[in-house]
Amino acid sequence: MKINVVDTNGKETGRQVDLPDSLFGIEPNEHVVYLAVKQYLANQRQGTHSSRERGEIRGSTRKLKRQKGTGTARAGSIKNPLFRKGGRVFGPRPRSYEIKLNKKVKSLARASALSAKAKSNSIVVLEDFSFDKPKTKEYINVLRNLGIEGKKVLHLIGEPDKILFLSSRNIQKTNLKEVRQLNTYEILNSDKLVFFESAVEKIKELF
Repeated sequence: MKINVVDTNGKETGRQVDLPDSLFGIEPNEHVVYLAVKQYLANQRQGTHSSRERGEIRGSTRKLKRQKGTGTARAGSIKNPLFRKGGRVFGPRPRSYEIKLNKKVKSLARASALSAKAKSNSIVVLEDFSFDKPKTKEYINVLRNLGIEGKKVLHLIGEPDKILFLSSRNIQKTNLKEVRQLNTYEILNSDKLVFFESAVEKIKELF
C-alpha cells in the first residue's frame, strides 16, 4: 500500500512511500497477537516476590505448652502459620515468568498489529528531521501540526538519534523508538504510529 509523506508542518510533500503488504496488508490473526502481548507483559514481571515460611523466620523452638490436657489444640512452635507473626504457608517464591514464542509467531503477531493499524488509518509517514540540540517545545509543535498532540503516539526512527530522543522523552504519551525495537504490544497500545521516512526503508530490511 502507498501512503503520502508529510512534513513537520503537517502538509503533504508530494512524495509517497510503499508499505509492504507482507507487513501492512495481511488479515490480522487475533490469537497470535494475544500470545505476543501475553509474552511481553509476562516478561516485564521481575518475579522477585518472596515470603518467609516457618523454617525461615526467627523465633524460639520451645514447645509452647504441654501436648495434652489444655483443652485447646496442640501447638509445638511459635512459628506455626496459624499464629500471628508465624510463617506463611505456600507463600510466593522468586521465579521467572518468562514465556517463549517462536520467531515466526512473533513476526506474524507484529505484522497483524501493523496491518490492523493500517486498516484503521492510524499510520503517518513523516519526512526525516532533527534539531541542532534537544528542543522539547519544537517537538511538541511538530505533534500539534500533525494533529496528534495529546494522543498516544509511537514514533519510529531508522537509526539512533539522541537529540530527537532527548527532545521527546519528556512529552506525555509520546514514545520514540528505533524500528528494530518494534513490538506488538507497543503497536497496539498506541493511537498513532508515526514512521520517519528512513524507518520505512529500515523495516523492509529487518522484517
